[in-house]
Amino acid sequence: MATKNHDITRRTFLGTVGAAAVGSALASTGKEVSSQEKPNVVYVFADQWRAQSFGHCGDPDAITPNIDALSKESVNFTHAVSGMPVCSPYRASLLTGQYWLTHGVFVNDVHLSDDTPSLADAFKAGGYDTAYIGKWHVDGRGRSSFIPRERRKGFDYWKVLECTHNYNHSDYFADSPEKLIWPGYDAIAQTRDAQEYIRNHSKDKPFLLVLSWGPPHNPYETAPEEYKKMHPKEKVHLRPNVPEDHAAKAREDIAGYNAHCTTLDACLGDILDTLKETGLDENTLFVFTSDHGDMLFSQGMQRKQKPWNESLMVPLMMRWPKKFGHEGREVDTLINTPDIMPTLLGLCGLSIPDTVEGKDYSAPLLKGETPEADAALIMCPWPFGEWIRKRGGK
Repeated sequence: MATKNHDITRRTFLGTVGAAAVGSALASTGKEVSSQEKPNVVYVFADQWRAQSFGHCGDPDAITPNIDALSKESVNFTHAVSGMPVCSPYRASLLTGQYWLTHGVFVNDVHLSDDTPSLADAFKAGGYDTAYIGKWHVDGRGRSSFIPRERRKGFDYWKVLECTHNYNHSDYFADSPEKLIWPGYDAIAQTRDAQEYIRNHSKDKPFLLVLSWGPPHNPYETAPEEYKKMHPKEKVHLRPNVPEDHAAKAREDIAGYNAHCTTLDACLGDILDTLKETGLDENTLFVFTSDHGDMLFSQGMQRKQKPWNESLMVPLMMRWPKKFGHEGREVDTLINTPDIMPTLLGLCGLSIPDTVEGKDYSAPLLKGETPEADAALIMCPWPFGEWIRKRGGK
């Protein structure tokens, strides 16, 4: 299968900080459908998994067979953008469909207002059950604090921790302040929770399930040993834009990063298998993406919140056999984080709150057409200090 380079070209110019925010309030264009016809929605996203680090994208070190197969059955957005590539701002835009100048979350560990209608609120209004498992990171009241129901943005089923980068035996909360523990590697335990939710859910009512994994965000050395053995640092191929003086550390970090990614790929395969086992896969809109990328020493830089493709570009695949068929296709339209909420609601025939600023691409997608869009707003106001350190504080 021919693949596209997950890099932004001059033709697909990205607006910068000074550009005006796109979009005004949108009304629903979706057709109302019955509960039996409404698809389930399973939205799975990783933390810091860049668009370039997949086998189907040409990475010789990536071992991602399940996601590679998923790409062949999905609408695959090859130019999906994380417009503000850092954890909390992405999640705030996903949950509100708004740009950062509107919802006000520019950095991590900031509380997202409870006043704006959320993704879960909109799905609940359309007759859906709602569930969230994994990393939350928009409560802003402490990374290990219990989040009560009134601050859960409309999600009912709840197995969540605000934020951790431990990834093994982490604490989390459900419906009480009692601390619970995900056994073993967090993402595997969270995946088992998601599988249990799918198996136990009534087939008489549709559901929205969001699964938010913490890896492959650093620390890179904490993946399960069996997957670390699959990625020796001596065999890592570096991108051409990694400077030689960073090569040794880059190989070490990328080996661990890829081990996290291969673990998550296996988890994703388990979820898809569960959907098939339960007979839900044909009418489930399954989405896989990431909140942002990771520089991994490209351009001599680390982490995210940089205006470079390794930081900005993310995977985004939408699989829905009942509507899209089993034959995947690539879409090179620029799609930004605020566009996800209205597009999901539009695909499901649900009303879009007038507070949403993103674009609804559902109509052309349902027709098998390519949506029109030629710009995406990018904001990188705080690059975590790397630029300051590189220039000696000047």
